[in-house]
Amino acid sequence: MSSAIAGFDELALPMPLLKVLGELGYETPSPIQAASIPALLEGRDLLGQAQTGTGKTAAFALPSVARLDLKRPHPQVLVLTPTRELAIQVAEAFQTYARDLKGFHVLPIYGGQGMETQLRQLRRGPQVVVGTPGRIMDHLRRKTLRLDNLQTIVLDEADEMLRMGFIDDVEWILEHAPENRQIALFSATMPPAIHKMTQRHLHDAVEIRIKSKTTTVDAIEQLYWRVSGLHKLDVLTRILEVEETDATLIFVRTKTATVELAEKLEARGYACSALNGDITQAMRERTVEQLKGRKLDIVVATDVAARGLDVSRVTHVINYGIPYDVEAYVHRIGRTGRNGRAILFVAPREMHLLRAIEKATRSKLAPLKLPSNEMVTDRRVARFKTEIEEVLASQDLAFFDKLITEIQHDQEVSAEQIAAALALIAQREKPLLLPERKQEQGTRKPDQPNRSQEKRKPQRNDDHAPIDMVRYRIEVGRDHGISPGDIVGAIANEAELESRYIEHIRLHDNFSTVDLPEGMPRETFRHLKTVRVRQHPMRISVLGDRPEGKRGKKAFKGTHRSANKRSKRAHA
Repeated sequence: MSSAIAGFDELALPMPLLKVLGELGYETPSPIQAASIPALLEGRDLLGQAQTGTGKTAAFALPSVARLDLKRPHPQVLVLTPTRELAIQVAEAFQTYARDLKGFHVLPIYGGQGMETQLRQLRRGPQVVVGTPGRIMDHLRRKTLRLDNLQTIVLDEADEMLRMGFIDDVEWILEHAPENRQIALFSATMPPAIHKMTQRHLHDAVEIRIKSKTTTVDAIEQLYWRVSGLHKLDVLTRILEVEETDATLIFVRTKTATVELAEKLEARGYACSALNGDITQAMRERTVEQLKGRKLDIVVATDVAARGLDVSRVTHVINYGIPYDVEAYVHRIGRTGRNGRAILFVAPREMHLLRAIEKATRSKLAPLKLPSNEMVTDRRVARFKTEIEEVLASQDLAFFDKLITEIQHDQEVSAEQIAAALALIAQREKPLLLPERKQEQGTRKPDQPNRSQEKRKPQRNDDHAPIDMVRYRIEVGRDHGISPGDIVGAIANEAELESRYIEHIRLHDNFSTVDLPEGMPRETFRHLKTVRVRQHPMRISVLGDRPEGKRGKKAFKGTHRSANKRSKRAHA
């Protein structure tokens, strides 16, 4: 079935969803998506056996959204996940796909989150609820969550819920759901307990099995870098500067991302071009020939656009965006030559995809040690010296010799001083000497782990000290006429926090999320709860599972007292 489907437009999805998929750069459905979406659109029960990383979130989210009645403010889709991290990720996927649907609301529910916040959001009537079994049971017992209007239940990573001891809770929830509901169960394996549950609760189910048949190339060195979105480009350019590369393929998820990243790399002096599904065949052939002929050193591509691309000089494949499909990862890294190097960028929330890749390829990816400032400086100096040597050996410098002599005479300075001044001018766009970071000044022993690979810690421009971030929820969104600038202004002013520490603002219809440094003082946190944005109370709350700590406290310059004085002045 999947081999006959060339695009999402063949899957009978409504135009608003197809529009979003096009904007995201999704080109062709993965096998699990091509097989699942038509069956779920028909209302059939479904049993899908597929590894993590095959694109199954879109496989159930897209048809679920397509069948919603947005005029009914009641839960119509319930997705059960084994962990809070997956619940948040799935909820965000729903929100992304349905972003053009007015009146759509999705709510993640999990333990560790304030019950009052969940109750308030449930009263607003989300059509999609995503949660962990224990917290969903709590709300069902309290009757704060009702399943009377439920039409679809999705069990995501059922075998993982079994492993974590949730299977009895899942059974209890299924027994309290309407009899005529649709069930979609996805599981990487099919242990006996899961098989029995499918026999009890699924009726005339469509069975889909997507098996990974690929293995990785042993000669390829595979590494990963756990990185935060805001400084991925800095990490990428640092790697490109220090790695001994010939040609590099950089893979991203969307067509838009190929163009954006290629332009940023070109601005940094790299011979780079984009390759995606919107590029004509003639342009594609030209790009490939330029890569082979050494007129290009870097190509930024999507999976579909890179099909059939075989250039022997490619030494590095960099997965700038981790692929959802494990098969795609194997095909990507297989494009390096023998003894090539594959580097995977993975965000903290995507670590389960890394584990899925390791399981499918039967190989362990090693953490990448980021090149130090000293290494980058040494490489830049070496290149600078080489350029000078080449010019001395190949160019007629008589005119410039005369010019230097004149400057010596006019300024009464030595030739060495003039050469130093010219070197300073020549390297202004890309400084030869990078500022040292604290962790590179001997504060960390060589055998100690680099903790910046274990948590989100954006590098700051002032002293480059890593800072942990916490995700917060605020109860204002698009429906309130809020813009990201409003949120930055309110938090920066009232918390005395520099705007560069305010990250990842995501606007939803009636709420927003924002990342702030860990360690917010309690007084500041209490004050922000009372702050109003465009006359609407912010009512900030912690969305993540990491409450206030110590590392980021230095980012907050003010206190609750000074914030109160400022607030009183503003309202005087």
